[in-house]
Amino acid sequence: MKTLIITDVQHDFMPGGALGVPHANEIIPVINALIPCFDHVIATMDWHPLNHVSFATTHGKKVGEQFEGQTLWPEHCVQETHGANLAKGLHQEKIEATFHKGTDLLVDSYSVFFDQSRHRATGLEEYLRAHELNNLFFVGVATDYCVLYSVLDALNLGFQVTVIRDACRAISDEEQALDQMKAKGAKIIFAKDIPYVQ
Repeated sequence: MKTLIITDVQHDFMPGGALGVPHANEIIPVINALIPCFDHVIATMDWHPLNHVSFATTHGKKVGEQFEGQTLWPEHCVQETHGANLAKGLHQEKIEATFHKGTDLLVDSYSVFFDQSRHRATGLEEYLRAHELNNLFFVGVATDYCVLYSVLDALNLGFQVTVIRDACRAISDEEQALDQMKAKGAKIIFAKDIPYVQ
């Protein structure tokens, strides 16, 4: 059975959001067209507490600076805020489970499986194994951060992984991220390669 994993398609990552990814809004209709083609649909969400370690404001620094190896971002996807909600227009009826990441105040998490320290899991791996879901298709944002780290973890965990590239958007370096995923064993396709997608 094929499982679609919708990665962080949230308001704050849309253009004009707190951490807007260029053209991220363009993937929403693509994802909506893909959803009916999958047996299972799962969403993941950045879900940060206030004063999260990844926020530049937490450390009195500028966005883009580093703090103890952590890239610092604008405040984004704060728990229970509008910006953390799934983006407007995304069809949510078939989403059967949602997994939150970045919930630890002191540890960031790009991957939808583990935090950066790898001390805390989101529960996604256990859910997939319990339901015998091994064939994963990733879409969402950002190709060069959360999608990349999630795909690499999925491959390391032994899942079969496909990335639908026109249903993803990057912050800056899409091709390098796609090349890195492909080199580790991910299949890279376009939405039109999925049967029944118009």
